[in-house]
Formats: sequence, structure tokens, C-alpha cells
Amino acid sequence: MYGEIIVSLLIFIASIALAQPLGAYMAKVYRGESPLLRFLDPLEKSIFKFCRIDSAAEMNWKQYLFAFLCINSVWLFWGIAILLSQGVLFFNPVHIHSMEWTLALNSAISFITSTNLQHYSGETDATYLSQVSVFTFLQFVSAGASLSAAVAVVRGIRAHSSFNLGNFYADFLRSLTRILLPLSCITAILFMMNGMPMTFHSPQRIVGLQGGSVTVASGPIASMIPIKDLGSNGGGFFGPNDAHPFENPNFSTFVIHSILIFLLPMAFIFFIGYYLSQRRMSIILLGVMTAGYLCISIPIIIEEVSGNPLQISLGINTLEGNMEGKEVRFGSFYSAYYSGENIVIPTGSIVASHDSYNPLSAVMMIIGMQIDSFFGGSGTGWINMFMYLIIAVFIGTLMIGRTPEMFGRKIGNREMQIAIGVSISSIFLPLAFAAIAMTICLYYPGGNESLGWLSNKDTHGFTTMLYEYVSSYAGNGSEFSGLTGNTPFWNLTTSFIMLCGRFIPIIGALMVAGLLQSKQYTTPSPVTLKVDSLTFGIFIFVLIFVLSALSFLPALMIGPLSEHFLMRY
Repeated sequence: MYGEIIVSLLIFIASIALAQPLGAYMAKVYRGESPLLRFLDPLEKSIFKFCRIDSAAEMNWKQYLFAFLCINSVWLFWGIAILLSQGVLFFNPVHIHSMEWTLALNSAISFITSTNLQHYSGETDATYLSQVSVFTFLQFVSAGASLSAAVAVVRGIRAHSSFNLGNFYADFLRSLTRILLPLSCITAILFMMNGMPMTFHSPQRIVGLQGGSVTVASGPIASMIPIKDLGSNGGGFFGPNDAHPFENPNFSTFVIHSILIFLLPMAFIFFIGYYLSQRRMSIILLGVMTAGYLCISIPIIIEEVSGNPLQISLGINTLEGNMEGKEVRFGSFYSAYYSGENIVIPTGSIVASHDSYNPLSAVMMIIGMQIDSFFGGSGTGWINMFMYLIIAVFIGTLMIGRTPEMFGRKIGNREMQIAIGVSISSIFLPLAFAAIAMTICLYYPGGNESLGWLSNKDTHGFTTMLYEYVSSYAGNGSEFSGLTGNTPFWNLTTSFIMLCGRFIPIIGALMVAGLLQSKQYTTPSPVTLKVDSLTFGIFIFVLIFVLSALSFLPALMIGPLSEHFLMRY
């Protein structure tokens, strides 16, 4: 146990040690001062020239948002078209059929929103062409778009900034060529050295010692997995995701996975400090996010290492913890640790079935996904934290009798309304759709027996449906395995939730950044509320937990908390 704790701490420390110089490098990249990959300049210029894009043109928040939405629309149609026709296209050695239209729509939306909610199993439902040209491609561009939007928000609050947020196309291409692609190439080599396959050969049929045969699926796996982790995506090549030995061959790759998931969200916090010359603020944000991460992860680990109370009551040996649904190579501790990391950072990769976790673990998972700002996704974590910052500054300054102000610009009613609207949508939409799904299960003729949605009923069934919508909105993509997700109802409703969860926070953050940028800058006075103080860090930490925990408490009482009390008492 102590050895596992030490290894977990070392992984976290190594992630911070790598994230700090990467954050400094990112600041140079987005200022256009990156000397490390200067040889890419001619390539980038030729791309802009071919696309007839003026990469030096400045954009206000409306122009930046328009470019962001337009390019996402193109990717959506591209993904749907390939998935609907994959059965008749090339790179299909096992003759996989084209996807049904609601599944194709859900899968394309899932990957352009960095959610990667997979209502399909990759090795049986997606061809090599789809895995490469749709799923791997969309994981790169969605992560690049997320980073670009977050950088634009940072520019909007920079002191003495002009009336623009930069150029989306320049930010987007730099995110790909100077950050995501180089890191992915390095990591892919490390993965292949540890036995991860990278091939376009057909699946192999292997005969065992007793004469039985099994078909072993393979494919271009090493090209997908690095961006899955780096971009906070989570879309696995195989249905079991990181529990599959080809996606996670050994403990060394487990450690690499863990570091990669932390890397860019942490680096972006350091980037903010370097870019805004606010190093102290980045340290405070890092402290708040670390505290939040620990508050979510430690209870999950304790619950799973302690074992299942129902098994304990039957006299079953639970010295190894709650091993139901766990990856036996890593045990209950590392499986729970990995789940906690993939909850606060919405990568959504799994090495164990979340459906088999104890109810209190599900409570922390739902709260962690809903908050989505304790590191959060690559870029999107900062966007969600930015909304909380606006609310915290507004409330905090009014409490001390000052005019709300942040980074030398006044925060007015409009900025506050947008921030509150974004916050409410993250609470209201998952709860509303979970209530709709539960109502259908209760009142549809024949109920769940006719629908065939849930393998578990009652409180656990409600938790399963609530988790699905919270995960979809938060861009997490992990699921409770007791839900039959590939049905028109779940494909279409989660598609809507994923679009809302992706674009509402980004639209809101860009609007607020544009509004703040349009206001006159004034030098902060000595009595201005300082966002880089320890007191403010504690205040925003408490504010985030109060807003999220209290808002979800009634739903948690219906679902996982009720199940917990039933199991214990």
C-alpha cells in the first residue's frame, strides 16, 4: 500500500516537473517566438497560402468564434460521411459494416467535442480507415481547437491588450505542429518500444495449446493512443480501452499514460503564468486544482481499496480490495487511482469498469466530472475555471465593498450573467435529461424490460443514466457498463448534451474575454481583490465545491448515496 502511494506521488511530481518547462515553451509558441521548431515556418506558411488564410489578421471574439464553429462543422460532416460509408471503403480487412446513422452522428460529435463517448466497440465496429481518418484525426484537431480557444481567453484578460483575441487559424496550426504532433510522435515511439502494435495487417487467428483458436484484433494503435491522452480525449482503439493489453501492455505504459494525461492540463496552468507574467497566480491555480484533484481521487481510492461491504458481510476475503471489474494487473489501488485521474481530467480512459465501483466512488466521479475545472481538459479546464473566477471575483469584491474587477478591468452584469448561465447549464442539462430518461423507463409500456436500456434497476439504474449525461456534458466519455447506449434515444440525446457541453462554455468564455477586452484598462489599486493570493485560492476552492455539491445533492441522494446506505445498513 505504501509503495503504491509513493509511486502515485512520483507520477504526480514527474508530471509537474515536465509540465513547467512545457508551459514556458507554450508561452513562446503562442507569442510566435518559438525557436525550437523554427524549421516548420515554411511549411506553416505554405499551408496558409494554399488555404488562402491570412494568419496575421487579428480577430475579435466574434470572428474568432465564427472560425472555431465553421471548422468544427467541416469536421463533423467529414466524420459522419466516412462512418456512414466505411463498409464500402478501403482499409477494411475484416469487412466491417457501415455505421447506423444515429451511431455515426453520435460518434462524430463525440470526437469533435473531445468527449469520445463510444457507443461502439472499435475492434468490431470501426474500420482501419475510420480509426485513422476519423477518430485519430478528430482527436488531434479537437484538442488543437480546445487549446486555441483557451489561449484566446488568456489573451483577452492580458493587461493593455488590444481589441482582438489573436488569429484562430494561427493558434490552431501552432497547437498541432509545435505541441501535439511532436509530443505524440515521441510518445508513440515509447509505446511501440513497450510492445504496442502499429500495423495495418488483418487480425491474426491463433491456435492455442488445446487446439482452440481465437482471433486477435490489432491495427494502427500506437498512432491513436498518445493523442488520446495528450488531448484529454480518451477514445480507445478497443472497447476495453486502457484495460486492453495492446493499449496498455505493461506497468511502464501505465505510468506513461498517467503522466501524459496530466501533462497538458498542468502545462497550460504554467503557460498562463508565463504569458500573463502572473507566475504567482498560476501557482495558486495549480494549488487549487491539486487540492480538488485530491479531494476527488482519495475517496475513490479509499472506497475501492477497502473492499465491497456486501462481499465483506458474506465473509469473502477482500484483502485485495474491491476487485470486481478491476484490471488484475494493476489491482484495486492503481485502478482507482487511474479512474480518479481520468475523472478530474476528462480523458475518460479506464482500466476498470466504473459500473462495479462502490457507490461513494460514483458520488465523487459525478462531482468531479461536473466541476471539470480541477485541471480539466487540455484548454477546457482553464475555460471552466475562468467562469468560476468571474463568479468568485464578483462575489468576493462585493463582500469587501469594492467594485468587481479582475486584471484591471471591471466585471459588469453582462459578464456575470454569462458566467452564471454557463455554470447553470452544466448542472441543469444533465439533471433534466436524466429525469427524462428515468420517466421514460418508469412509464413506457413494459418499462425497462421492453426498452432494454439497463442491466441494473432502482438506484443503481438511475446512477447509470445520470452518469451518462454528466460524462457527456463534461467531455469525459467514460460510462457505466450497465447501459445499452447504442440506441436512437441515447445516441441522439447524448449527442445534444455533448454539443452543449463543448460549445456553451467556449462561447461563454470567448464572449466574456471579448467584453473584458473592450473595457478600459485601469491599474489595480492596493485595495483591489488579488486573484493571486492564498485567501482567494481558498475562497474559490470552497465556492466551486459548494456550487457543485449542493446543486447535485438531491440527484446523488436518489442514486449513489441511497445505494450506499442500502449496502451498509
